[in-house]
Parts: sequence; C-alpha cells; structure tokens
Amino acid sequence: MSTLERTRCRIRAHPLALDAALAFGALVCMVATSFAAPHGGGATWGARTPDALSLVLMVLGAAALVLRRRHPMAVLAVTGALSLVELITADPRAPVAMSAVVALYTVASTTDRPTTWRVGLLTMTVLTAAAMLSGPLPWYAQENLGLFAWTGMAAAAGDAVRSRRAFVQAIKERAERAERTREEEARRRVAEERLRIARDLHDVVAHHIALVNVQAGVAAHVMDKRPDQAKEALAHVREASRSALNELRATVGLLRQSGDPEAPTEPAPGLARLDELADTFRSAGLPVEVARADDGTALPAAVDLAAYRVIQEALTNVRKHAGPTAKAEVSVVRVGPDVEITVLDDGPGEDPPPDDDGHGGHGLLGMRERVTAIGGSLTTGPRYGGGFRVHAILPVENHTTTAAGETV
Repeated sequence: MSTLERTRCRIRAHPLALDAALAFGALVCMVATSFAAPHGGGATWGARTPDALSLVLMVLGAAALVLRRRHPMAVLAVTGALSLVELITADPRAPVAMSAVVALYTVASTTDRPTTWRVGLLTMTVLTAAAMLSGPLPWYAQENLGLFAWTGMAAAAGDAVRSRRAFVQAIKERAERAERTREEEARRRVAEERLRIARDLHDVVAHHIALVNVQAGVAAHVMDKRPDQAKEALAHVREASRSALNELRATVGLLRQSGDPEAPTEPAPGLARLDELADTFRSAGLPVEVARADDGTALPAAVDLAAYRVIQEALTNVRKHAGPTAKAEVSVVRVGPDVEITVLDDGPGEDPPPDDDGHGGHGLLGMRERVTAIGGSLTTGPRYGGGFRVHAILPVENHTTTAAGETV
C-alpha cells in the first residue's frame, strides 16, 4: 500500500477530524478574504476591516461545518441563515456565504438529484436575491453575481461527486457479483463431478458385489459335494473382485491431480463391452438375452457410458430383487436421432424399494440422474403380468450434457 493510500485510509477512519480541519480552513479563508476589497481586475488587501458581528458569524458558520456529514440539511440551514444575516446587516460584507457554499456541496454529494435541484435552486435564489436587494452595492455588482455562480457550482460539483461515487459502487458490486457467480459456478461443477463419480462408484460396487455374493453362495453350497464347481465359483469371485478393483481404481483416478503418478489410462466402459457384461451375469446364474439393432452406431462417449451404466444397474437390480428364477432381456435399438435401451425381466420378486420421491431405489435414482444429465429420459415400472421394465431414451445427435466432464 502506497503512502497516499495509507493517508486516505487514516482520513476516512476519522471523518470528524477531517471536517474540523476543513472548517478551520474555511474560517481562515473567510477571515482573510474579509480584509480584501474587490477593485477592477484584482483585490486590494487591507482596504476594509470586518466588524465584530461579521467575525462572530464567520466563526459560527465555520463551526457548523464540523457537523456537515452527520446533519447536512441542518448545517445548510444554519449556514444559509447566517449568510442571510451577514448579507442584510453587514457593511462592508464578509464572505460568510462561503460556509453555505460548502454546506450546499455536502448536501448535493449525499442526497439524490431531485433533492439537489430543489435545495440548490432555493439556496441560490434566496442568497442571491438577498445580496441584490440589500446593501450598498448595485444588484449587478460582481460580488452578487459571484455568489450566484459559487452556489451553482457547489451544487453541480456535489451532484457530480455523488454520481461518480454511485458509478464506482455499481462497478464494485458488479465485480463482486461476478466473483460470487464464478465461485458458485465452480462449486456447482465440483458438486456435479462428485455426483458423477459417486454414480460410477455405486454402479461398479453394486454390480460386482452382487456377483461376488452370488458366486460365494454357490461356492459355499457346493464346497463339500462338488469341489470343482466350488473352485469355478471362487474363480468367478476372484475375477469379479479384480474387475471391481480395476474400475474403482480408474474411477477414483479421476480425482488425481495433474502431477500425480499412475493416472488412469483405461477408457470408460461402453456398449462395446455389453456382451462381456452379460456374460458376468450369466456366470452368476442370471439368464440374459441381448438383442441389438443399433446398426453399429458410434455413440458419443457420454452417451455410451450412460447406456452401459443403465444396463449394468438394471441387470444388478434384476439379480437382487427379481428372484432366483428370473430371466432378463436387454435390447439396444437406434430410433431416429436417439438410441433406446430396454431391460425387461419376468421375475416374481419385489420391485426395487422406493426412495423418498417414490422413484425407485438409489440405483434407479442414479440412472435417472445420469440419463437426464445428457438430455435423455428414463421410465421404470412393473410390467403387466409380472416383472419389471427399464426404458431409457438417449439422444445421439445434437445431444447436450449438463454435467461437465462426463467422459474420461
């Protein structure tokens, strides 16, 4: 901070002291000017001497200026009254009106423009009329016209200062608002990214833990009678756990900083791995039929990931809630500018438990948020005659994603 800025801060911290100094300076100027008489193009010093009343009025006018910030209107009324007394009674006149000029400037700089116009015109009219109609000088004398000019300039200068302060304050408010908006936008993006990562973690963990649970149960059931089948089930458990760890590592790797080692390089899963996904469920004992009529459409990365996660979560829900005899059907169809994903089951089990909004469990809520984030729609519900249906419509052309960074 420079010396000038430190001085301004100290002055602003003690406004009353500043006003007292200003009042003293105004008093010195009034007293000094009262000894000068205008003469031609200049002034003759010592040509006149103010009387005792003029000195008292100058002291009172300067003293009133100490309170100009706290009571601007009252100070203007007092200084204006003192100036009127001086203009009417004093001969020769003393520049008591200088205190009224300072008070008028303060009123104009602290109030609105209509008030400045009304008060300024009233002050100019009253003081100028009193100066022209009283005293030994003719109405067109230089002192009378000077009083009119000084009061007008004081009002105009105060209004200009007030306008500049308002303009600077508006700029500061816009800058602060823009800064708050940037911070809120940054927080929103962080929250969206965390939500996206949380959805990925939920999908990965729920899918693989369900498979591990099923295979572990199979291994425990056949351990004594069919050890070969138990070993096979345990191999599936190991494979599912390895896949879970790999996907968890890739997902959590999104949180790494740019300089961290071992940044994830494995691409996000998509419909190219749909057969592999179906095989993991088949090995867990869930019959899954896959039908595709998407003509090998190359989906945008965000849409491809969302389609894979929707199918993964839907099949996980079938395995968890549809019962041991359920079968699942998965279809991927390209319809115009969209790709439609449908997962059906015929299980007699219960539907996924509803959340607080009645929209299904957390898995279904995560699917809905993921599909909505890329501009699609999701419908879920029980099928007529038993079973459950998950239907997602994902835009392929002109799709927009509201969650930044949906691809990895």
